[in-house]
Amino acid sequence: MLKSKSILLTLFSFLIPFITFAQETAEKVELTIDQKIDAAFKPFADAVSSVIFYSINFGEHSVPLVIIILIAGAIFFTIYFKFANFTLIGTAVNVVRGKYDDFDHHSADVAEGDPTPGGDVFETIAVEDAEGEVSHFQALTAALSATVGLGNIAGVAVAVAIGGPGATFWMILAGFLGMATKFVECTLGVKYREVTENGTVHGGPMYYLSKGLKEKGMGGFGKILAIFFAIMCVGGSFGGGNMFQANQATAQIVGRLGIEGGAIGFWLGVIMAAIVGVVIIGGIKRIGSVTEKVVPFMAAIYVGAALIIIGMNASFVPEAFGMIFNGAFTSNAALGGIVGVLIVGFQRAAFSNEAGVGSAAIAHSAVKTKYPASEGIVALLEPFIDTVVICTMTALVIVITNIDGGFFEYGTKVQGVELTATAFDSAIPGFSWILTVAVVLFAISTMLSWSYYGLQAWKFLFGKGKSVDIVYKVVFLLFVIIGSSIGLGSVIAFSDAMIFAMVFPNIIGLILLSPKVRDELKIYKDKIKAFKASAK
Repeated sequence: MLKSKSILLTLFSFLIPFITFAQETAEKVELTIDQKIDAAFKPFADAVSSVIFYSINFGEHSVPLVIIILIAGAIFFTIYFKFANFTLIGTAVNVVRGKYDDFDHHSADVAEGDPTPGGDVFETIAVEDAEGEVSHFQALTAALSATVGLGNIAGVAVAVAIGGPGATFWMILAGFLGMATKFVECTLGVKYREVTENGTVHGGPMYYLSKGLKEKGMGGFGKILAIFFAIMCVGGSFGGGNMFQANQATAQIVGRLGIEGGAIGFWLGVIMAAIVGVVIIGGIKRIGSVTEKVVPFMAAIYVGAALIIIGMNASFVPEAFGMIFNGAFTSNAALGGIVGVLIVGFQRAAFSNEAGVGSAAIAHSAVKTKYPASEGIVALLEPFIDTVVICTMTALVIVITNIDGGFFEYGTKVQGVELTATAFDSAIPGFSWILTVAVVLFAISTMLSWSYYGLQAWKFLFGKGKSVDIVYKVVFLLFVIIGSSIGLGSVIAFSDAMIFAMVFPNIIGLILLSPKVRDELKIYKDKIKAFKASAK
């Protein structure tokens, strides 16, 4: 384990050029630095991206291998767990509502199969009557805040524009399949989490890969996978989970206000860093308390506006659904045929809900529960809310308003945010301003969750001391300012590649540890049956 002082010195030595640049306000200097950094980093970024996003050809089409792995894994888990992604939705809602709290974390009942009755529950946490840091709802919203964002607003618009309305059908299907993957990874996240003496929880793929595979006699292999995952997670948290979000939020504000000048990005970054800093200093409890308010608020405004537009154009709804269903099986060459439309829809769903990436398991690990499967069941709601509901709302608004407005031709590339803004503005004039606010809130909430993801991976690599904690948070906040001030195209592409590199070790672990999840699901379902029987 590296000494925290050495880590601090190394990182700040690396960051000096970036910090110096962030203090510059002259636009000329900014552009010059951007171009130099981008040019220097591009070969490395392209090499990494080419490996992570290696594509396999299907006739005239190609699809990244990582997407194939995500979808294949989702199908496997759906079948292995007997379509739990559909049959457990009702149970998930009841768990979030707190219906089963009486036997879950408000008592010291010993779970079935616990080899240490009356003491530690080895499957979860050290102290049986004080499990976890956040509620089921807070864990859900914290994880949702990392996935609900620009992908729902801009990414869906691009998918519909390129693949046509039919891409929506495959996006919804992929969202349902992803629910099974989220169930598995978040169950394991709770099962193999670790807790410090003061009750702080540490969990995620790093822990179930190392500890879970060690139980199966593959300790060395599991440790390698865990370290690789943690390194990718830290890199992804600085880039895709931070700089990209700050950069896009700044671009939206600057573009909407029509402001020019090199200094504005820096100061907007300082403001966002201050907001993020106030929250992340408090840890997952503070993050959970913020996201449980912000995420439902954002989703309510966005989905509410979408429903209003759909209601205003009710006469076009049947036609829109017809276009979505028929378009899913179209042979229209301009849209890439059936395979092309399917690939576009599946890719958008995978990139939006991140099922299989493993990041959500880190947030869900901090939940208050003695039963790992309870949180896995809650987690399966994420792809449903993110993809099946919010992404579908975006797609419906675009398809419906385009029937009458004719804003664009299907099969063409467009700027995602602009298309979504145009669609909403056509029915609710001025809504693009609210959309800008939503983009900023989505970006900040994403940064909040990814700061926690990266911190947990950082602690896994370097230890759980307070100084290690502070170093990461300071560096993370500096990257908020950096991301707002400059446009590092290649660095952002590299960071996105790191996030999806997390898929490879994670899916391997999920498949190998699926029997453990099956056992945990049986324990929890039996407990629910006993609870219902006693209540009669």
